[in-house]
Amino acid sequence: MIAYIQGNQARILSDLGQHVWLSLLPVLVGVVLALPAGYLTVRYRWLYQPVVNLGGILYSVPSLALFVVIPAIIPVGTLSPLNIVVALSVYSFALLARTVADALISVQGETTWAAAAMGFRPLRQLFGVELPMALPVMMAGLRVATVSNISLVSVGAIIGVGGLGDLFTRGLQLSYLAPIIVGIVLSVLLAAVCDSGIVLVQRWLTPWTRAGAR
Repeated sequence: MIAYIQGNQARILSDLGQHVWLSLLPVLVGVVLALPAGYLTVRYRWLYQPVVNLGGILYSVPSLALFVVIPAIIPVGTLSPLNIVVALSVYSFALLARTVADALISVQGETTWAAAAMGFRPLRQLFGVELPMALPVMMAGLRVATVSNISLVSVGAIIGVGGLGDLFTRGLQLSYLAPIIVGIVLSVLLAAVCDSGIVLVQRWLTPWTRAGAR
């Protein structure tokens, strides 16, 4: 195992680096798309069910099928990293759209009525009251989407772009266990680091939750 790591350090680090950006960039895209979608479902409640249903349908599409369908819809190559980014962005949006909508809807009521009575305009109310109050629920969804993406990136190795998934295919092709174990360990560590990072950001953004716990 140690000999394999020492002899393939550059390649392992390259796969890890690719895995990181293939995992996290789609989460960022998903957040950017899910926030306005969730906001619209709060302002126009008739949109809630269509948005939730769309997210459920998108997330039910098998990843391999999505990798094949996307190049037929937009001009990206099947073997392009952009194909993976778009596919995982779809999954991230599907997971986060409902989370954002539910989080914003959950804070509607006395809190938003009080903000409106104090003269808060809609955008100021959104950024000053609703989003901060909804952050714990939204961050929980973000943690799920991030860890899910870290897992799904490896599937892209089947089409030649899979970050740490390349270690799995290499190990299977060579009937060699070392790269598979390295890939699994690094995937788990990456998921743990990203999840812990999101938790720390959440604690920094919501100091009142710690005060309430004390």
